[in-house]
Amino acid sequence: MTGRHERRIVVLRNGPYVVYGGVPLRRKRKIISADGDSVTWQTSEPIPTEEIYALCRCGRSSAKPFCDGTHAEIGFDGTEATPMRPYAELQHVHDGVDVSAQRVGELCVHAAFCVGRTRPIAKMLADTDDSDIRSDVMSRIDHCPSGSYSYALHRGGDTVEVDLPQAISVLEEENGQASALWVSGRVPVHRSDGRPQETRNRVTLCRCGHSANKPLCDGTHRKIGFRETGEAVTDSSSTLD
Repeated sequence: MTGRHERRIVVLRNGPYVVYGGVPLRRKRKIISADGDSVTWQTSEPIPTEEIYALCRCGRSSAKPFCDGTHAEIGFDGTEATPMRPYAELQHVHDGVDVSAQRVGELCVHAAFCVGRTRPIAKMLADTDDSDIRSDVMSRIDHCPSGSYSYALHRGGDTVEVDLPQAISVLEEENGQASALWVSGRVPVHRSDGRPQETRNRVTLCRCGHSANKPLCDGTHRKIGFRETGEAVTDSSSTLD
């Protein structure tokens, strides 16, 4: 708890996300290789906020990532999808050597850490008797913002989660592509109907306004070319050889 309010995110009906408790807000930019493969995330300085603040959910605010009331002017339909069953009920499990990968495809936001520089995770698992390959699989899963992928050391074991702070990260992908709001550190998210989302270490919320799985992101921002501004952003410093 911070100040007078417990940390949480509340989805307003056809409106923004209201954040309570001064949850830190920052930007994260995806770092990609010269070949266009997802490598890691780079965190920038915190974005100043009040203890309570509102984040745009319709995708049309001129003050992104904050809400400026545009949702009311455009008649934004923020209808949320039927709540998903718990992760443990939906996961598909694929075993390797000393690692068991768990995946819920419905949570994928297409950040592409799982497809990698050589082979996708699903094909790498057969070679995880090699500790370097096993470590690579674990690292890629740790960078999955939605937590679509997770892993345990053996089937049925405790999930190994990367230690993440309570924060909200405004994600930017390659070439200035605006992405989801990455909620980390088990910050609770409450739907507009009062029902809670499953509280997880990694959750990605839609901010383009077009996800079919609201309030969660489903990767539609990539299909529609969602950006914070109308200008393309090119920065060669965001690639690694």
